[in-house]
Amino acid sequence: MTNSYTKYKSRIRYVSVFIILFWFTLCAKLFSVQVFNGQKHKKVLIAQSQRKEIILPERGNIFDRNNDALTRNISHYSLSVNPQNIINKKSLAIALSNITSKTKEHYLKRLNSKKKFEFLFRNIRISQSDVDILKTFSGLTISKKYHRFYPHGLIASQILGYTDSDDNGISGLEKDYDNFLSGTAGKAIKSKGWKGKFQNRSDLPYMAPLNGNNIELTLDLNYQSILQQELEKRLKETSAKSAMGVIMNPQTGAILAMASVPSFDNNNFSKYPIDNHRCRVITDQFEPGSTFKIVAATAALSEKKVDLSEEFNCENGQFDYFGTSIKDHEPHEFLNTSQIIQNSSNIGIIKIAEKVGSRSMYKYTRLFGFGSTTNMGLDGETPGKVKPEKEWSRISTGQISMGHEVAVNTLQLATAFSAIANDGYIVKPHIVKRIYGQDEKTKFHNLTKVKRKISTEDIVLEVKNMLRKVVVSGTGTEADIPGWEVAGKTGTAQKYIDGKYSNNHFISNFVGFLPSSNPKLLSAIVLDEPESPMHWGGQGAAVAFRRIMQRIINMDDTITPPLKNRKSVKPKFLVSKTIKNKGHIQSPPVSLSTINIKKRIKVPNVIGKSLKSAIKHISRVGLRVKVIGSGQVVSQTPRAGKILKNNDVCTLSLK
Repeated sequence: MTNSYTKYKSRIRYVSVFIILFWFTLCAKLFSVQVFNGQKHKKVLIAQSQRKEIILPERGNIFDRNNDALTRNISHYSLSVNPQNIINKKSLAIALSNITSKTKEHYLKRLNSKKKFEFLFRNIRISQSDVDILKTFSGLTISKKYHRFYPHGLIASQILGYTDSDDNGISGLEKDYDNFLSGTAGKAIKSKGWKGKFQNRSDLPYMAPLNGNNIELTLDLNYQSILQQELEKRLKETSAKSAMGVIMNPQTGAILAMASVPSFDNNNFSKYPIDNHRCRVITDQFEPGSTFKIVAATAALSEKKVDLSEEFNCENGQFDYFGTSIKDHEPHEFLNTSQIIQNSSNIGIIKIAEKVGSRSMYKYTRLFGFGSTTNMGLDGETPGKVKPEKEWSRISTGQISMGHEVAVNTLQLATAFSAIANDGYIVKPHIVKRIYGQDEKTKFHNLTKVKRKISTEDIVLEVKNMLRKVVVSGTGTEADIPGWEVAGKTGTAQKYIDGKYSNNHFISNFVGFLPSSNPKLLSAIVLDEPESPMHWGGQGAAVAFRRIMQRIINMDDTITPPLKNRKSVKPKFLVSKTIKNKGHIQSPPVSLSTINIKKRIKVPNVIGKSLKSAIKHISRVGLRVKVIGSGQVVSQTPRAGKILKNNDVCTLSLK
């Protein structure tokens, strides 16, 4: 034993030293791996075995005041793969071919690629059942994204705006309210399973995405459609460069419709000129012409510089104003204050303004809101232009009184007239009604905000009566709708081109409201460079106003004519067992539409009404409705007045 130990002593020593050094080195390495480089190796391990997946939120949607969707989110899927990780390539190619329109060979070519990454398809719409089928194949990466879709195309496109390929808002409401609409992304940590497929695990972190907030607008989709259709129609009829308009509730400042044409489809916004993208109602400013005369009239009456009966010499239509020739479109001799507005006399309003003075003219111009933005809720609004009083020339008082030397946008003009309609209050116009989360909890609510009062109710009522006379027997007769007490003002402005006022290029505009005794609707219409004679405000813009209002009041049963124009009729129950003499049967009152005799029904007249209104009237009397076409009712069968039985069918043709 001793001899053996002595013989192998040195060898044993070397082996022992080697083993000790090996273990020491191994321990040092393990210590280095676990302590000094532990975090580094941990990250590598996690990167190989786990994957962080961003879960995109769904963008909030935008709705009109009746909860009609103005935007939609459409799910699109992309499918990518590492071809080397796919086992059953043929089965996958067949499944993809059945789901998409591409052939099996197309997908086999990609699946047999030598690359480490291939897109099988990108951004296509497939059903959830197809997605579930694809998830059964290991090695596939399925990514889901939302793409914005605008179901109504051209309608309200300038207001809504659009998003980029990453679903970020870059125009209109989509941009201005992107923080509310976009939501917050979630994340999930997935671990690699034994087949190499990443899977969710309950013990790994998961944070659900927070979807974006929804926005409810004050817009009415039906009003908006009517406004755009009629603007487009008038644009073609007058050969104007552009047309714009806004419809408001003058009592609350709620914008019910706002548009300019030419417009664009925000589903394909890149195919349209960039000029079509902007909402000219708030971006384009112009000299308004005679619609601005309400400022001088209100100032003169408020400051007691004139009274309604005071007459002014209108010089038979031509007047030298400090070296500047002023003309009226029609010659007049003497007109009182009301008649000056009614007949839109430039000479008369200048003489009124001279009595008012520059200081009061500037004061009331600013009181009406001109020269500053309305802050209605969209970026890009221009403030218009009103020079400080100290910069006015000797003729500025008169020029401004008839709508020259100032620049306004269409919304400012509508807001100013709202103050006349609502008895003297400047209300802040707004287009966003409320913002609410997916849980329906309101996060922001826009209430009516009164900025200031421009004058007393008595003075404003006098101005309102002037505007009513404009439509009844003045320059705005084309805007009149019998029985609806339309009030308004025409404006015809020469465009200022190359340092002088053009005799060939005009702005035609009209602002009106109804009914004047209790205004529910107000609209401002502007045509840019219409052909003669439609360049006159009363011939161009006023016609569009009347058409728009007629369609709206025919469609919307909540807008009722003034009570004083209705005949007071006591209800009469027209029930009889026998009919001996039809000539003695009394006509039903206005509010009734049937004569109920032995369960027989008189067909109401619904021609000219909207589909909604027509169905309401016919269903109410006990008849069934068959509809052909869309739009307004142009004919009905049987004709109005014919006697039918209960549950008979009335066929309506719409166009």
